[in-house]
Amino acid sequence: MPKKEIVYKKHAVDMMTDRGITKKQVEIALDRGSKFKQTDGFLAKYSYYSVAYKIRGNKYIIKTVYID
Repeated sequence: MPKKEIVYKKHAVDMMTDRGITKKQVEIALDRGSKFKQTDGFLAKYSYYSVAYKIRGNKYIIKTVYID
């Protein structure tokens, strides 16, 4: 599990609800997923879903999640 605090943007929470992705699944993607650099942050791909996030200090800022 990530050691950084996880902060969820409202959009990310809305998308998680719509797509049936749990906070635990987000943590797993951050911990075990393949990471890719993006223009403004990173993308963690794990199993059938992806998590777009950025790192600010010791926090993961979750921008959105989606089904691949």
